[in-house]
Formats: sequence, structure tokens, C-alpha cells
Amino acid sequence: MNMKGKIFVLCAAVIIVIGGAAGIFYGFENYSKIYYTQIDNTQVTKINDDDMKYEYSLSSYDEKGKEKQIRFKTSRELREDAFLSLEVRAMLGVHKWKEVQFDELPEKVQDKLKQ
Repeated sequence: MNMKGKIFVLCAAVIIVIGGAAGIFYGFENYSKIYYTQIDNTQVTKINDDDMKYEYSLSSYDEKGKEKQIRFKTSRELREDAFLSLEVRAMLGVHKWKEVQFDELPEKVQDKLKQ
């Protein structure tokens, strides 16, 4: 193989590696899974983390009812017994959350959480 061929192969390999790494990072960064939980303020810890003042560690459930312990921080103490939808990203943890009504929860999650 001549010098131009070797340079071409090397450049192609570098492009493939960089493209693959970017694709994997993009996939992790933008892949979200939704979990549902109910606020229990006995499971909150007061912390000093700039604008985040509280950290929750709660049993949460995916749409199939599979349980996972999830930790997330908030700037305020949340309403006792409120139901939350948590958007969880692989590299970031809880990316965002919102309060939802009990009847908005998947049926298998409703079976796990009290109303």
C-alpha cells in the first residue's frame, strides 16, 4: 500500500472512531426513561449544594412496575404524598420531574403506590 492509501485508511479510521464515540455519547445524553414515585418527606435530606437544598432517595417504578431506588435534588421540599414523573437520563440521573395526578400513572405503578 502506498503512502496515500495509508493516510486515507488512517483518516477513515479516525473518522469512524470519532463518529462512533459521538453517537454513543449522543445516545446516552438523549436516552430517557420515565419513572414514577410518590413523595415521602421522611426520605429527604437537607444539603448545602448551591441552589439545591434537598436530596430525595425514593422507591420509583417504571411503566411495567419494576422498582428502582432513585436519588434526586431539589431547591425546595416537595409536597407530601405528591406523585411525580421523573425523566431519568443514563449519564445525568434525574433530568427533570413534574407532578402528576394518580390517574395519570400507569396501571402497574398505581398498584405499587397508594392514593
